[in-house]
Amino acid sequence: MTKLVIDNAYIAPVVGDEIAHGHLTAENGRITGVGAGPAPKIEGAERIDGTGCLVTPGLVNTHHHLYQWATQGLQQDSTLFEWLTGLYRTWARIDAEVTYGAAAAGLAWLALSGTTTSTDHHYIFPKGRGDLFEAEVRAAAEVGLRFHPCRGSMDRGQSDGGLPPDEVVERTDEILTGTAETIDRYHDPSFDSMLRVAVAPCSPFSVSETLMRESAALARDKGVRLHTHLAETLDEEEHCREQMGCTPVEYMEKLGWLGDDVWFAHAVHLHDSDIRRFADTGSGSAHCPSSNGRLGAGIARVRDLLAAGAPVGLGVDGAASSELTSMAGEMRQAMLFQRAMYGPTALTARQALEMGTLGGARNLGRHTEIGSLEPGKIADIAVWRVDGFRAAVADPVCALVFGPPPPLARLLVGGRTVVENDELRTVAQDAVARAGAEARRRLLPGEGR
Repeated sequence: MTKLVIDNAYIAPVVGDEIAHGHLTAENGRITGVGAGPAPKIEGAERIDGTGCLVTPGLVNTHHHLYQWATQGLQQDSTLFEWLTGLYRTWARIDAEVTYGAAAAGLAWLALSGTTTSTDHHYIFPKGRGDLFEAEVRAAAEVGLRFHPCRGSMDRGQSDGGLPPDEVVERTDEILTGTAETIDRYHDPSFDSMLRVAVAPCSPFSVSETLMRESAALARDKGVRLHTHLAETLDEEEHCREQMGCTPVEYMEKLGWLGDDVWFAHAVHLHDSDIRRFADTGSGSAHCPSSNGRLGAGIARVRDLLAAGAPVGLGVDGAASSELTSMAGEMRQAMLFQRAMYGPTALTARQALEMGTLGGARNLGRHTEIGSLEPGKIADIAVWRVDGFRAAVADPVCALVFGPPPPLARLLVGGRTVVENDELRTVAQDAVARAGAEARRRLLPGEGR
């Protein structure tokens, strides 16, 4: 039986009032109490001194492409479609070793920036290159993060009017069979599950209508969630209007892809009617401000989505379009982008924190388990140091969101320590960094680095 006490900290639970001098207790991976004043004495408990610290829920990353850790810094000045067409054939060379090294480094980087739960959207499966899905699942288990990998897919190559070259797509029947087998092998629906699988055809410009419909039917039959890219650029809007005769969101509605079991990546270019559809159906979105900025895609209408009541979480996106981006940093980017567009009241620090925690948990269907600090929820907790230079900021939540990410005193996943004093405790930090660099060398052997 494991017991934990965090004492004398500023508690920002996301749900409920903040506590300036408070405590949190946990037992066997579940939060048992959150309150003001000194913590009760609990025999045999590990005590964490929260003096000078801010305690929040662990961050929840709702969109990523971990394999892209191996291709950072390429296509630096490209639009999305230029970037994709410039990288598809490089990505076609990935194998299980590349995937493992990239995933280990990417997930470790997330942990070091306060993330306790991450999704991944892996959609390229070259034949004869080993078990890529198993490789990233193994990496997540070793780093110690709660993991929601999405079995992605593409079946619409250039010969069928799609964007990707034909050699990187799979046959529709192979995708559906492989996805069903992946769910059966890995998906764990239990309350404190460390591993859940989603079904995730890549995008309207790389996936057939048949695969979109059949994927939705498969996911709902298996009781898992649905994820895809949507409305990321104006190029995509033009593509959908030309080839499908409607906007991207109208296309999703036609295919049965709106609902409270669905979340979309990016959702930058939404019409007013789209936002109403998202709110009415409970369809979520993963806002990825750094990637959208890097690719010149635009700024998502987060303020309007939240005002309408639609779920919105955050995502760092793949490192090849969002180099070395941290989840804590994405809270700041999200807030500043909305303010740059709509004024200084468009998004508050606390709204940004909620997007990075409970909003992400809603996207993943886990808001009753994670995303806030409440008794009965899982003890996924970030303890940030906001003393030292940051003590000059009177509001600890402001210190977290407005400035650069603070040091992590502790990161707990289910009550287990993953990071302590800015160092990984589950795996050797230098080793996973080297694994990420080796993944790049293996994928790009002629690069000379």
